[in-house]
Amino acid sequence: MTRIRKISSFSSLTLYSIDLSSALALPFFQSLISAGFPSPCDDYLDLKIDLNKQLIDNPSATFFARVTGDSMIDAGIYEGDILIIDRSLEPTDQDIAICYLDGEFTVKRIQKEKHHLYLLPANPAYPPIHITEHNQFLIWGVVTYVIHKSRV
Repeated sequence: MTRIRKISSFSSLTLYSIDLSSALALPFFQSLISAGFPSPCDDYLDLKIDLNKQLIDNPSATFFARVTGDSMIDAGIYEGDILIIDRSLEPTDQDIAICYLDGEFTVKRIQKEKHHLYLLPANPAYPPIHITEHNQFLIWGVVTYVIHKSRV
């Protein structure tokens, strides 16, 4: 089972490191799940899945963070969601990343245009952020997964 240890907290983001010293194998339904008519073929669970192995490629560079705010809702990232962040990945254009901007962490989509860099929210209520030489700025890590409760 993954153990989470709080490493730092800022006004908009709390970062957690992971401990993969133990594993938790959970039941895994082998067949695909139909969103249409149910399949009567599979009546039991026979495989196990370890979410650490499925979701974390680089344990020493992977962190969790809980989302606050609503600037990324059109990207499927909601208040209270947990982000899995890999700091070892090289950020590319259109990645969703954790960025350190002027003393605060934020989650935004990266957009590179010629000699300009923008952080794009995924909510029309928020404007894009143009990064200039006057900003204190760092792309801290790339979001690899979003974990959230069903919103049914």
